[in-house]
Amino acid sequence: MKTATPEDQLREALAKPMFNTVLKAWVGDGTTDYEVYLRTAELLSLQTTLDRLTDPDELMFQIVHQAQEVWLKLLSHELAGVVGEVDRDALWETSARLDRAIRIAECLEREIGVLETMTPDTYQIIRRSLGNGSGQQSPGYNGVLAAAEHVAAALDRLLDRRGVPVAAVYSTEVAQPDLKRVCELLVDLDERFQGWLVAHFMLVRRTIGVGHGVNALDGVPTRVLTGRMTQPLFRTLWQVRNELTESWRRDGGYAPGAARESR
Repeated sequence: MKTATPEDQLREALAKPMFNTVLKAWVGDGTTDYEVYLRTAELLSLQTTLDRLTDPDELMFQIVHQAQEVWLKLLSHELAGVVGEVDRDALWETSARLDRAIRIAECLEREIGVLETMTPDTYQIIRRSLGNGSGQQSPGYNGVLAAAEHVAAALDRLLDRRGVPVAAVYSTEVAQPDLKRVCELLVDLDERFQGWLVAHFMLVRRTIGVGHGVNALDGVPTRVLTGRMTQPLFRTLWQVRNELTESWRRDGGYAPGAARESR
């Protein structure tokens, strides 16, 4: 009979309810208010059991992807709230909600770093059990794209109500700081979202590669990710940067080192 190692003993203990010395009660059986409210018993049963993992790292792979879907669900939820607030001209509330959305997108990007601890040979083992699954099938990812379209439409309606084209938002002659702030927060969110896609591209690059003939499980060449990761959610807010630069003139500036008049 095999003697249980300290690791085996720990894993067995972690699979059972544990006694909390502060509460003087057992936790982990799904009956405490905390567990009932968060549905921890159901949540923690959604992963493949340890004895059925194709590789120990598969648990990490599965949990990170599940967490990403939950964050993406929350991001879509917040963007739906942005639509309502923008349509009500509640731009203070909009800015607060966008600040939250930005932080959610930052969480998404940081979590990719956990997946990067998996080596390519390990992923090739896990990959055999993924069917034809790919990130394009993610309901969370597709939900954010759909929500962002509605946010962009709500911004267009706001600009129409104000009688201000997007380029004028960045004009010193049109003082609408609340509108400008919302636009910049949307750019912040877009940048973080694209950063997440770039991080995902780098993950794919270091696990399966992006060379000629390398395809995702759904058959799509991994090289298409290079284009996807730079596609913005709010195109007009990025296009206006091009327009501002194209119409830029040197008039009114100072030569480097020249004396400047006080303002």
